[in-house]
Amino acid sequence: MRANCWTGKNSVEVLDVPDPKILNSRDAIVRITSAAICGSDLHLYDGFIPTMRKGDVLGHEFMGEVVETGPAVTNLSVGDRVVVPFPIACGRCGACEQGLYSVCEDSNPNAPIAEKLLGRSPAGIFGYSHMLGGYPGGQAQYARVPFADVGPIKIDDGIPDEQVLFLSDIFPTGYMGADMCDITPGDVVAVWGAGPVGQFAMASARLMGAERIIAIDRFDYRLRIAAERAGATDVVNYEQVSTREALEEITAGRGPDACIDAVGMEAHHDLGPLHAYDRVKQATRAETDRPHVLREAIMSCRNGGVISVIGVYGGFVDKFPMGAFMNRSLRMRTGQCHVHRYLEPLLGLIMAGDIDPSFVITHRMSLDDAPRGYEMFRNKEDDCLKVVLSP
Repeated sequence: MRANCWTGKNSVEVLDVPDPKILNSRDAIVRITSAAICGSDLHLYDGFIPTMRKGDVLGHEFMGEVVETGPAVTNLSVGDRVVVPFPIACGRCGACEQGLYSVCEDSNPNAPIAEKLLGRSPAGIFGYSHMLGGYPGGQAQYARVPFADVGPIKIDDGIPDEQVLFLSDIFPTGYMGADMCDITPGDVVAVWGAGPVGQFAMASARLMGAERIIAIDRFDYRLRIAAERAGATDVVNYEQVSTREALEEITAGRGPDACIDAVGMEAHHDLGPLHAYDRVKQATRAETDRPHVLREAIMSCRNGGVISVIGVYGGFVDKFPMGAFMNRSLRMRTGQCHVHRYLEPLLGLIMAGDIDPSFVITHRMSLDDAPRGYEMFRNKEDDCLKVVLSP
């Protein structure tokens, strides 16, 4: 089959690779009908996630048609259309029983590798390094889906792929980012990053009753989409104005009730010297991540407010403002998304017409064009916000 493979830093290539096979009684094989390039994939592309190997199949946002099942998979049949969650979860361990699917205790066969860096291992993830299981991803013609009796959600015929594809990751991730803020009507929510996840965090905050939603980014086209489609009431281009000063003005000096970091480890800074400092520290591996957004969210949030972190971090950060975080009674909630928890309710919102997640799609390409899609998405060319691939 054809698959988009990691071939080194800033390099992907569509190659011929072996077809997946059933390896476990709880497996299924899915013929991919749609896949997407995620902002998290760029962390792999840019070489910031360790334990990648040349030839690894990328992609953790995908859906398709079941073509084969293991004998223990009784909830799916050949021909079913399914969306596959990006975290792989067994459904039976202590974490899964608590709904903490992205930290499943049994789905990462390489848990000792992750424990060396993270202390404990999270769940396995499709197409996201050998530290997180070494599972081939879904930017391919076919994918093996472990624990298929737990993960995939069935989709009725007649619903376009593009309306439900993002249930695999970015819609639930954005929704969880807002959910962790404990939003009540009248709240002010600031979202750093108007990429796809940030757009869904804003849209979800709107659905939850936030009064003002502030989009923070440096690309006007992303801010425009946030205002026109995601429900942002205010936009801040941090290359044109000071984010801190803008938030002070919008909130009358109080600060947002909740701040969502939808950027993560590759944050850009409006102050050149500080951005250069983080870039040098990251390049020399003195810190693995650039935490500018995290710092700014902590300093900007109102006393007693919530910092919700859904942007991906990989390791260690420098100059974390712990004094501000502790002394001002802030709360931080984080995590890779527990996608399985949100599948049914979010599919219900789509079916009810409350949201059409396809609003983030700007580019559609064939699988063979994936290398160009990565380059375009990374460099924000042609106002690129989200790329969907068709195998």
